[in-house]
Amino acid sequence: VMFPSRKSHMFRIPALHGLTFKFKSCLSWLFAHVCVAMCFGLKSRRLLHSWKNLIFLLCFSWIRQGLFLVLRDFQGMIQVIIPQDEAHSHVKNLLSNAPVESVVRVTGIVSPRPPGQENPKMPTGDIEVKAETAEILNSCKKLPFEIKDFIKKTEALRMQYRYLDLRSFQLQYNLRLRSRIVMKMREYLCNLHGFVDVETPTLFKRTPGGAKEFLVPSREAGKFYSLPQSPQQFKQLLMVGGLDRYFQVARCYRDEGSRPDRQPEFTQIDIEMSFVDKTGIQKLVEGLLQYSWPKERGSISTPFPSMTYEEALADYGTDKPDTRFGMKIVDIGDFLRRSDIQFVQNALSYPHGTVKAICIPQGVRYLTNKNLESLKESARSQFNQCSALGSLRLESADLLEAAGLVLRDPAAFHFLWVVDFPLFLSKEENPTELESAHHPFTAPHPTDTSLLYSDPTKVRSQHYDLVLNGNEVGGGSIRIHNAEQQRFVLEKVLKEDSEVLSHLLEALELGAPPHGGIALGKYPIFLMFL
Repeated sequence: VMFPSRKSHMFRIPALHGLTFKFKSCLSWLFAHVCVAMCFGLKSRRLLHSWKNLIFLLCFSWIRQGLFLVLRDFQGMIQVIIPQDEAHSHVKNLLSNAPVESVVRVTGIVSPRPPGQENPKMPTGDIEVKAETAEILNSCKKLPFEIKDFIKKTEALRMQYRYLDLRSFQLQYNLRLRSRIVMKMREYLCNLHGFVDVETPTLFKRTPGGAKEFLVPSREAGKFYSLPQSPQQFKQLLMVGGLDRYFQVARCYRDEGSRPDRQPEFTQIDIEMSFVDKTGIQKLVEGLLQYSWPKERGSISTPFPSMTYEEALADYGTDKPDTRFGMKIVDIGDFLRRSDIQFVQNALSYPHGTVKAICIPQGVRYLTNKNLESLKESARSQFNQCSALGSLRLESADLLEAAGLVLRDPAAFHFLWVVDFPLFLSKEENPTELESAHHPFTAPHPTDTSLLYSDPTKVRSQHYDLVLNGNEVGGGSIRIHNAEQQRFVLEKVLKEDSEVLSHLLEALELGAPPHGGIALGKYPIFLMFL
């Protein structure tokens, strides 16, 4: 929406003791001054009598009733009334025949609505604009869908006409919320904690381990660039370079297909610090989120609770548990050892064999036989997966909520740190080989360092994930800052060619400080907000 007229006006509000306000001729300024008036308790309609000859450049709203119409811009809506005398017949004909979503300019006088006709649901519900002149700046042809938030559109149609979809109030709110949060994060990191915003390259070379990467062909035959999965190597090199506090709103690329919680192209808040430990990173992130958290979403309390990877799997069957509701996994092996149920005894006879269960509150009341059969089928399909009970826990919650029992409050935000992940995992395609659980630069747990050289499968990492309502919204670690240890991990444990990372290994040999960091995936967080 454009505002071609930028003529300034002056007005005075007697109740503000002679203060003078200057504003420009557009609807957003009108909304701003309505808010100013309300904040100072100026509810008298005579306040609005001084606002004359305002020029609006807006889109028609879908609301039209008789000789009233509603104009809309990014700030909201305002009602326009068309006088019925002969002098305004041109305005009436022009606006009455203009298609919905046409771009118009209306000049009129702001006045209070007649008593009893106020609309408390609108921020401008106490006023209206009496149109004097009007102009169609751009007529709109028939729309592929109506611009209404409550009208359901197919995903394909929304993507085809994404620019029209963005006119909806919800998406406008989402984008402005995103902008506001990023601004607050920059303010917290740069102004309050001395971080330096550094932009790192987009074209780089392949990184061992991690996700698959997008390749970009170069002008030299047979040579390609790789789009970075994250600025991981760059920020570690910045630590060697003495920038002890780095952050970036970083663009990342991973060739992993597209899912609601994972996109091939995404943005993250990338943070790295020198001379820091896990606790220091966690405190910084908790303060960052608390500072930038939208006020309309309530408040969040810190510090966030923490649990180990093993505890998360044992109690919730997943490394990103949703702690808004109970239904923890419980071990009932000891209780059933004296039973004569054969398949239970068979399970308990194995080393580390056990029987686990989920207690579903009011399950008899809310779950039907059909629901129970569905849960049994899910259990069969995941019988060999250690996360089977975790999946059943979530599926049970879905069924209970579909039956009317509220378990997960959508307005609640439960943050959780998950720590002490394994440093290495067996490869699915070849269990005798190891791969990094996260990436090859993660440092081993201080008490497990000796195991790195004798039994790497038992080494815990200094990695930490931030989980929100069952969704991973951030992850980071303390890094390996010793070149020899990093080379051992690459060559001996992961069987990777260390020459690919010779630049990083050389940097670690030149006085690299201890360092660590985290990446907060902005879009997962915003999905939770919205």
